[in-house]
Amino acid sequence: MFDIKIDDAKYWKNCTDSIVSLVDEGSFYISKEGINLKAMDPSGISMVSFQAPNKIFSKFDVSAAKLESKSKSSDSADEKVDKEEKSAGYYIGLNLSNFSKLLNSARSGEQLSMKDKDNKMILEFLSSNGHRSYILPMIDVKKSTDAEPKIEFDSSISIKSDYFKGILRDAAQLSTYVGFKLEDNTFLVSAKGDAGELEEEFKTDNEQIQKIDTKKVSSATFNLDYLSRMISACPSNEVITLEMKTDQPIRLNYKIGDAKVSYYLAPYME
Repeated sequence: MFDIKIDDAKYWKNCTDSIVSLVDEGSFYISKEGINLKAMDPSGISMVSFQAPNKIFSKFDVSAAKLESKSKSSDSADEKVDKEEKSAGYYIGLNLSNFSKLLNSARSGEQLSMKDKDNKMILEFLSSNGHRSYILPMIDVKKSTDAEPKIEFDSSISIKSDYFKGILRDAAQLSTYVGFKLEDNTFLVSAKGDAGELEEEFKTDNEQIQKIDTKKVSSATFNLDYLSRMISACPSNEVITLEMKTDQPIRLNYKIGDAKVSYYLAPYME
């Protein structure tokens, strides 16, 4: 059972947009620590990992899932049980596209209440002018058992969201793929298509770039549509961090308030 309230309904809509940009269905894992979701897109080339700590909610009442009885014959066993009881939670499967559509009705100044009842989610928008409720059925969704790729990244760049979105738009004028290369504190972007070629170079003295870290030269090519969808929910004043290793999946990280989202995208290989 859960009874959750957030003071800014539009903020929660922005959070869920970061998930819906890649997947239509998914399972939220709700525990006393917060709400998490991890899912791969249907094509299997990208993954999203979303974390919303309980502190972003004004009300967060969650009844932990029941645990099987465990032996407490030792101090270490006690510690293990305590840890599991603290983190115990449960999954709720939702059609995220429909969930997002309902959240689209959020208006400025409204609060959002989310509860479960009879295998359904009750969404209630609250304001001084009244309230309205929606009922969204929960669905059976395969729980994600896919671990995040374990990659020792060689390079990274932290860049302002709007600026990076502009870089992707430039590349999209010519191609459906974009090449990234990080070397010697330099970020190189390339794109090539029938209409022409693009080459851009960015240094750390660019005020739009917060940091470039290059332990080793890293380069790879990625699908532009996926990249654009991944960063579409990133607030304009946020910083996006890209982590790379040559011809390995890229990881993109950013925050939406206190919520965190990470994406992995496999490289395009000719």
